[in-house]
Amino acid sequence: MHLDLPAEPIAPGYAGYLRGKRLFLGGCLALLGILVCVSVSVGSVMIPVPEVVAALFAGRPGDASTIIWNIRLPRVLAACVAGAGLAVAGGVMQSVLRNPLSSPYTLGISHAAGFGAAVAITVFGAGTLSAHLEDAVVVRNPYLVTLCAFVAAMAATGALLAIARTRSSQPEVMVLVGVAVAALFTAGTTFLQYFSSADQVAAIVFWTFGDVGRASWSDLAVLTAVVLPCTAWFLLSRWDYNALDAGDETARSLGVHAERVRVTGMLLSSLITAVVVSFLGIIGFIGLLGPHMVRRLIGDDQRFLLPASFLVGAIILLVSDTLARLVLAPVVLPVGILTAFFGAPLFLYLIVQGYRR
Repeated sequence: MHLDLPAEPIAPGYAGYLRGKRLFLGGCLALLGILVCVSVSVGSVMIPVPEVVAALFAGRPGDASTIIWNIRLPRVLAACVAGAGLAVAGGVMQSVLRNPLSSPYTLGISHAAGFGAAVAITVFGAGTLSAHLEDAVVVRNPYLVTLCAFVAAMAATGALLAIARTRSSQPEVMVLVGVAVAALFTAGTTFLQYFSSADQVAAIVFWTFGDVGRASWSDLAVLTAVVLPCTAWFLLSRWDYNALDAGDETARSLGVHAERVRVTGMLLSSLITAVVVSFLGIIGFIGLLGPHMVRRLIGDDQRFLLPASFLVGAIILLVSDTLARLVLAPVVLPVGILTAFFGAPLFLYLIVQGYRR
C-alpha cells in the first residue's frame, strides 16, 4: 500500500543558503549578458548598445550589423566560451587533485598543448603565416592541431596524475612539477623554433599569444562542442567532487570510485585546455583566478562552485579582452597579456597565504 507522506520541510537556514547561491548565479548570468552587449559595442568603431541589441535580436541590416556579426560577436562569444571552459577545468583540477594551486596554466598543461600545436604547425604543416595582421596565422587543418595539442596535454596530465598518486603530492610539490612540465614543453617549442624557417618561427610566436580575436564562427562551433558537453559531465559529477574534497577514503566509503573520477576529470579538463590552446593560443591564469574568486564569495560546494566558475571565467576573459581592445586603442593587445597581469599577483598571494598557514 502506497502512502503519500508529507515532504520534509527545508530548514530556513538551508533555504537561505540555497537562495543566496542561486541569486549569485543569476547575478553572474545577468552581468555576463550585459557585458556581452557592452563588449560588442566598443572598439575602433563605437556602436551604441541599443543599436547592438537591435542588430542581435531584430536583425536590422546595415554596416553596424555587419561589424557585429562578422567581427565582434565571434570574438566576444569565443572569449565567453574559452574563459568558461578554462575556469571550470581549473575548478575540477583543484578538486580532483585536492590542490588549490592547480589550473591548466600553473600545472604546465597549457604549455604542453601549445607545444603540440607548434608541432602540428611546423612539422605537419597545419598552419601558415598570413600577410593580414588580423588573421596572421591561418590553420589549414584545425583538427590535426587539436589532436596534437591534446596528445601533448595528455602526456603532461599523465605525469601529473603519477605524481598526485604519491604521498608527497603536497601543493608546493605539484607547483614545482607544473614548473618543470612547463619548462620542458617550452624548451621543446624553442627547439622547434630553432630549426624552423622564419615564417614558421613567426607563426609559432604569434600562436603563443593568447588572442580570442582569431576565432571564427567555425572555431567557435568546435570550442562550444567541446566545452559544453565536458561542463555538463562535470556538473553531473558534482557530488563525486564534493566527496573527493573530503578525501579518498571518505569518497570510497560513499561509493565513489576516486581514481576513476580523478582520471576522467583530468582527461576532460585537458581536452578543454587542448582545444582552447589549439584555436586561441595560451591564455593564462583564468583556471586559477575564476574558481578562487568564486570560493571566496560562495564557498566550496561543487554544486554551485562549478557553474559559478563557468560564468565568472567567462566574465573575466570577456572583461580582459574588452580592456585589451581599449587600453592602447587602436592597437589591440593579445588578451593573454592582461590575464597574466591579473593572475600573477593572485598566484603569488595564494602561495604566500599557503606558507603562512
